[in-house]
Amino acid sequence: MQNLRIATAQFENKSGDKEYNLGIIRKLTGRAAEQGAQVVAFHECSITGYTFARHLSREQMLDLAERIPEGESIAKLTAIAREYNVAILAGLFEKDEKDQLFKAYVCVDSNGLVAKYRKLHPFINPHLLPGDQYVVFDLYGWKCGILICYDNNVIENVRATALLGADIIFMPHVTMCTPSTRPGAGFVDPKLWENRDADPTSLRMEFDGMKGRAWLMKWLPARAYDNGIYAIFSNPIGMDDDQLKNGCSMILDPFGDVIAECRNLGDDVVVATCTPEKLEQAGGYRYRKARRPELYKDVIGQSHQSEQKVVWLNSEE
Repeated sequence: MQNLRIATAQFENKSGDKEYNLGIIRKLTGRAAEQGAQVVAFHECSITGYTFARHLSREQMLDLAERIPEGESIAKLTAIAREYNVAILAGLFEKDEKDQLFKAYVCVDSNGLVAKYRKLHPFINPHLLPGDQYVVFDLYGWKCGILICYDNNVIENVRATALLGADIIFMPHVTMCTPSTRPGAGFVDPKLWENRDADPTSLRMEFDGMKGRAWLMKWLPARAYDNGIYAIFSNPIGMDDDQLKNGCSMILDPFGDVIAECRNLGDDVVVATCTPEKLEQAGGYRYRKARRPELYKDVIGQSHQSEQKVVWLNSEE
């Protein structure tokens, strides 16, 4: 394994406007490639938009979704990867040959599709089905996994992906700045975004406080540290439908340290170097070696009825 240069990006997507979103993906991929990136990661549903899908019927979802890898967006994403000689990860809604709907995240390179992952815990639209498997794939000699947004909050998913061999886990999100039962959570006023050039301070206080980054930093570094993996977190910034998102796309190393982060109040991309040495130097590597699964395999694997509640979404109903 050689050092690997990975970029994570943030941008303000447009709901349902694939052409626009792919245009921004192309622009930011070019900027990342200029900085030496070999891989560029974008947020959940970065091709299609996300939050607006909560209002769509099954027929509208089928119109929006695409077959993978046959769909037009995969072809366009592959063309961008070929143009800049990089691997690109991005998200969209998928429909299969039976018109079943999924939330998908793909990795493509100049030759086409490298990997596809379906979100295990979808919720934004009732017609989406959950994925049923973890995905680990090779990229430039590194083992990589994918977990989308809510999937990362179920810690067993991160540990399982690491145990399957992942050195790097791509974690695309559309998160933060929504109501919750935790103290300090809530929406951020879109007027602050509209006024960001005149008053960036007020917006940054909301974005970096408990509605946003301060909450993220309670758990995201732990996912990287406990499992001894690189975490590539991607998140949109700006308006996603009627919700304001705060970006903070970042790369964390196996020590749980942030080694690159988007801090602009707008479209941005940052690059970090992943070094293989850290994978075995980190505490998470030693802790995985010290596990005693005979103590808890029956506990962790016992039968359980999954119950998924999203406070801000349920409050709308």
